Amino acid sequence: MTKIPAKIVDLINEQIKAEMESAYLYLGMANYYSEEGLLGFTHWFDKQAKEEMEHAEKFIEYLRRNDEKVILFDVKAPAVSYTDRREPLAEQLKHEILVTSLIYKIMDAAVENKDYRTIEMLRWFVTEQEEEEENAKALLEEYEFCSKDNATLYALNNKLNQR
Repeated sequence: MTKIPAKIVDLINEQIKAEMESAYLYLGMANYYSEEGLLGFTHWFDKQAKEEMEHAEKFIEYLRRNDEKVILFDVKAPAVSYTDRREPLAEQLKHEILVTSLIYKIMDAAVENKDYRTIEMLRWFVTEQEEEEENAKALLEEYEFCSKDNATLYALNNKLNQR
């Protein structure tokens, strides 16, 4: 079996850590919204956290299938302290843009090394990140529209609980 270039294995192992840290970040956001009594927002971020763990698992499985070593780095707890209900939503969008840049970094290395197997695997993540950014942006915009009126905020909260 053709080996994955060491640089790409290293980047994927770093991405596993980034995905797990994303899950922690979103659990922190879920906890914040739970304390605020917005259980729909809590549900949204709980689901986001689970998705991030699934992303980490996809990378782990990819390395395992290719007989590469998986390294589990320490995952730091996020500094979760928000001053208002908008802040986590803005941070989510900013974070998803960061994660997209990390995926692109792996893709750039795969293209440079003509690692076609990794390129093919990463296509799913490129599409997924486009969706993640769009969803985060849309949620922030919806919140900004609804935040001044409790009735519309309540409706958005209920909508998020249906996810």
